[in-house]
Amino acid sequence: MSKDLLAGKVALVTGAGRGVGRGIALELAAAGAKVVVNDIGATTSGEGQDLSPAQEVVAEIAAAGGEAVVDTNSVADWDEAHAMVQTAIDSFGRIDIVVNNAGILRDTIFHKMSREEFEAVINVNLNGVFYVSRAAAPHFKEQSGGSYIHITSSSGLIGNFGQANYAAAKLGVAALSKSIAMDMQRFNVRSNAVAPWAWTRMVDTIPAETEEQKKRVEGLKKLVPEKIAPFVAALASDAASGVTGQIFGVRNNEIYLFSQSRPVRTAHTSDGWTPASVIERVFPMFQNDFYPLHRSGDVFTWEPV
Repeated sequence: MSKDLLAGKVALVTGAGRGVGRGIALELAAAGAKVVVNDIGATTSGEGQDLSPAQEVVAEIAAAGGEAVVDTNSVADWDEAHAMVQTAIDSFGRIDIVVNNAGILRDTIFHKMSREEFEAVINVNLNGVFYVSRAAAPHFKEQSGGSYIHITSSSGLIGNFGQANYAAAKLGVAALSKSIAMDMQRFNVRSNAVAPWAWTRMVDTIPAETEEQKKRVEGLKKLVPEKIAPFVAALASDAASGVTGQIFGVRNNEIYLFSQSRPVRTAHTSDGWTPASVIERVFPMFQNDFYPLHRSGDVFTWEPV
């Protein structure tokens, strides 16, 4: 890869110590960016702290001739999110790219999910995206440019069992990304969302009890997290200056552009609707276009290539 692609750019990657975030941090550095490697080293459920994953990524970047620093602030705290952006400013003088990748899981079936399980995931996976993005916004505005890349998920875009908290957060990320794109367009700032398919320690928490589940997990194990990074590097570059407000997916060697919500059917009456007329006319009219309760695996049925 040419180091000219992101030469002179400074990137902040959250959750960059392992998995998809690690691959993105290494790829951005290989493309010439200076990278703030943010990771508190928590478990998949957001507990504990281990600085070694982030330190190892920084060491790997340095060994390859790049520049990077460790940041251990939490995305789930407003002040710490601002502190991690300040780390970029203090270390490298600017910030050009924010990759909101940090996330946790607290998978529980909805009717058994506790308030703490819901709020913990929202705080990291959705609030954290807002906090970090908001912290970078004044810098992007002042320099008339910047690129946000937010990691969403097919669990939110399509759906999955036992992930009401995670799905709500990740669909919220897609909506937040679109709003950022609209509000920041006047300042030449772009915002896009990317849904990755990759075998990571978070995906490793998926239960595999039935034969169907075991087959799905075996398929997921083929998905290499490093495959996500080239697309993110391209999206972060000036060559993607016309790309904003979009939702993409990356699965091994496949790249997707997702649709966004638009009306698919309409019903109209000149007399106004009553509950009875809605039941009699609208529900039957719309029935064939109702979306089934698909999970992500029901939609992406083919083997990754």
